[in-house]
Amino acid sequence: MPPSVSIAEFIAGFRRALFTTWHDLPPWELTKQSATIVRSLLGDLSPSEYFIADEIAVHRSATVESGSVLKGPIIVGADGFIAAGAYLRGGVWLAEQCIVGPGAELKSAFVFSGTKLAHFNFVGDSILGDDVNLEAGSIVCNYRNERPSKEIRVRVGAAVFGTGVEKFGSLIGDGSRIGANAVVAPGALLRRGTVVGRGISIDQETLA
Repeated sequence: MPPSVSIAEFIAGFRRALFTTWHDLPPWELTKQSATIVRSLLGDLSPSEYFIADEIAVHRSATVESGSVLKGPIIVGADGFIAAGAYLRGGVWLAEQCIVGPGAELKSAFVFSGTKLAHFNFVGDSILGDDVNLEAGSIVCNYRNERPSKEIRVRVGAAVFGTGVEKFGSLIGDGSRIGANAVVAPGALLRRGTVVGRGISIDQETLA
């Protein structure tokens, strides 16, 4: 098993009251339980602040365009924007001022304030910090299709460790930038301020 990976080292705002119960989970366990966690958080929301129906809560200041698809449990925070053609599913939590653009798919993910998926993105089983920007067409993969063993492995320092889960995308630190058409392979742990260039593939598991 991998050593402890503290989400708070990547995302300054992670240690907030609503996540108290799950502070000590490694990121791949947090995303594995995303639907259960978001469902629990739904119970703490006020109907005076959120439109709530069918396990979907949308802050009254947020905009969800016609033609988007939201499958609960989902929480969309204040001043958020979900564009037509966006697809959210599998337990999704969005903090304030997040944008999910047209053609973007977000699955089993926690997304912190001011983060933007521009358009035509896929982000699966991941945690994105504050002020992360994904340019058009960038992908955060969550599954190892290319090999018999599907267990996701992560690199911590010089060593690679198994996580015990078959789906995990990435933990992306505050202020990171993912360029257009870039691909982040499963299991990536990207520190705060990471910049991934346009058209680049990042696979930390295979680093020499």
